[in-house]
Amino acid sequence: MKAVQFLLAFLLIVSCSEKEIHEYTFYYWKTHLSLKPEEKKVLDKAKVPFLYTRFFDVDKVNGKFQPVAVITKDQSFQTNKQIVPTVFVTNRALLKISEDEIKFLAQSIHHLIQKKTEEYGLKINNEIQIDCDWTNGTRDDYFKFLKELKKISGKEITCTLRLHQVKDKNLTGIPPVKKVYLMCYSTSSPLETSDKNSILDIHILKSYLSKLEDYPIKSIEVALPIYSWGIVTNHLGKHKLINALSLKDLDNPAFRKIGENEIIITKDGFYFGNFLNKGFTIKVEEITESQLKDVVGFLNKKIPRFTIIYYQLDSKFVLNRNFEKL
Repeated sequence: MKAVQFLLAFLLIVSCSEKEIHEYTFYYWKTHLSLKPEEKKVLDKAKVPFLYTRFFDVDKVNGKFQPVAVITKDQSFQTNKQIVPTVFVTNRALLKISEDEIKFLAQSIHHLIQKKTEEYGLKINNEIQIDCDWTNGTRDDYFKFLKELKKISGKEITCTLRLHQVKDKNLTGIPPVKKVYLMCYSTSSPLETSDKNSILDIHILKSYLSKLEDYPIKSIEVALPIYSWGIVTNHLGKHKLINALSLKDLDNPAFRKIGENEIIITKDGFYFGNFLNKGFTIKVEEITESQLKDVVGFLNKKIPRFTIIYYQLDSKFVLNRNFEKL
């Protein structure tokens, strides 16, 4: 009897001490494809053989579809990773879209991906990822578009999944794909006055994903944020973003600290490429390792296995991070 009790206790200790290891890679979300040495070094260490690369956005202007910010490339963008073409489609591009427009949109996206792949000699895999914040009003046409893109391209079509699309799945519907990429960031708007971290608020995330285990699509990969920004607030309470600011950027004699991650400007001047007046405030939002660990620990209880895709690959965000620890 004691032997059995010892064995059970041992197995319990082993199971509790086991830590699930998640392989990882990155999103690449810049218009000009290039890789700095430190970015290439971090990317090479990632075991996942894919790099999720934004090719262009699609919007609708004056009733016509338009590709926006189509990628260019220089010689520094050299990698052994297979490129997963990723395309962002605005929700308004899908509003009141006709059957013919759905086919045209799918054909146009497929052809432009092919064109850029050949033009830049990119090694792509058999997947196209579509990023879209679809809603109840656009879901049916968006789902038709995903099916049409699969038929035209012959590729595996995957899509991103936002937090509200999990929570409100009965309204927003389930996309006709075999795999989704859960975007665990943008938990609120940075342009609203709030004391929350708009990039990632753990409480909001857990609330929205409380029933994630019930989501019908079981192949779920996870996108986690590593980016940062500064939120500038003027005298009228209006906000604007300055990308890639960190707390160390607030170390300036013209700034006076008014909070743990917030300063007030004490002297008019050019800061971070912007002319900012005395009295403006800057609040920095960035992501800590403990926040990421908290999210991963929560998701481990909700979905069995997942790969992590960090957003995004940029020397400003990847330096001094140990991605193997999560």
